[in-house]
Amino acid sequence: MGTPPGGASVTTQNGRVRDAVTTARRVVVKIGSSSLTTATGGLADERVDTLVDTLGRLTAEGREVVLVSSGAIAAGLAPLGLSRRPRDLATQQAAASVGQGLLIGRYAASFARHGRTVGQVLLTVDDVTRRAHYRNAYRTLRKLLDLRAVPIVNENDTVATQEIRFGDNDRLAALVAALVHADLLVLLSDVDALWTGDPTRPDSTRIAEVRDDTDLAGITIGGAGRSGVGTGGMVTKVEAARIATGFGIPVVLTAADLAAPALAGEPVGTLFHPQQRRPTARLFWLAHATSPRGRLHLDPGAVAAVVGRRKSLLPAGITAVDGTFTAGDPVDLVDTAGASVARGLVNYDAVELPGLLGRSTSELAAALGPAYEREVVHRDDLVLL
Repeated sequence: MGTPPGGASVTTQNGRVRDAVTTARRVVVKIGSSSLTTATGGLADERVDTLVDTLGRLTAEGREVVLVSSGAIAAGLAPLGLSRRPRDLATQQAAASVGQGLLIGRYAASFARHGRTVGQVLLTVDDVTRRAHYRNAYRTLRKLLDLRAVPIVNENDTVATQEIRFGDNDRLAALVAALVHADLLVLLSDVDALWTGDPTRPDSTRIAEVRDDTDLAGITIGGAGRSGVGTGGMVTKVEAARIATGFGIPVVLTAADLAAPALAGEPVGTLFHPQQRRPTARLFWLAHATSPRGRLHLDPGAVAAVVGRRKSLLPAGITAVDGTFTAGDPVDLVDTAGASVARGLVNYDAVELPGLLGRSTSELAAALGPAYEREVVHRDDLVLL
């Protein structure tokens, strides 16, 4: 943790305050397992209290805070006599069921010192991809903030299956930031910034700001950290930053022990600048919060129509169908090389489509009835990847 040898100090990195941080009224903060727990499992109480003290000061200023916290599985290891993070899903879920109560209880006690109540919000992918669930998740988070409580968000590890997992809490944090229309996302871990290479090497330099993907060219992005209790790494944090900035939300990536100066606007860590144009929420969720249930293979003409002219996908342009899905599910549209070019909500079940391929909608309507004179994927339900 902290700044590696040869790195710049907190007070001299660029000598100015980040306005995007100091003006943010609604802030989502994500903390990783390694920053909250010991390497053998169990919560590190002093680390929790240090983080809560920083967030408590924000709420005292009238700012809204949503905390996305890892640590449930790691917190459950020691009580269950487990020496390391389990690999199988069932044991992970057992550890999460024990650790989640310990985690939220510790947060409740720590935030109480600042006169704040916490609310536990456990999410699965369905909660931010299915429209009714999405609205319910938003209303719950919004009401907690209105009541001046601090939502503590985590993936519902006790019930999530491999098929409906976010995969890491960095991605979850980015999606939650978009869900609540946050003004800022702060990703806290055991690394103080994004570096051009291994931060322990003298030839590596800190990347102070990222304005677009060209600023990331030629750098080495590492995987999970050395603690062994988390699931993410720098790759997931950069991807989370891409998701959030794509929704118009600035992101600060830094170490947990630099949370206070980072949230005060000091130029620590790495600031990812947001894109100027915010996409529609529906297409944002389709691109970043869904997992495809199948693939539709397109001929070159269909690729040109969908990607180049933003047209709907018709049966005539599809050459093959993969997967098991029903009408309304997300599917990927792939080109002749098998690369995904778009994602959309399909209007047919997988079992229906093979008999429709290569045929025009007018031909299908004449042969099968007017119900078949419709697009496979309408352009309003389609996002380019």
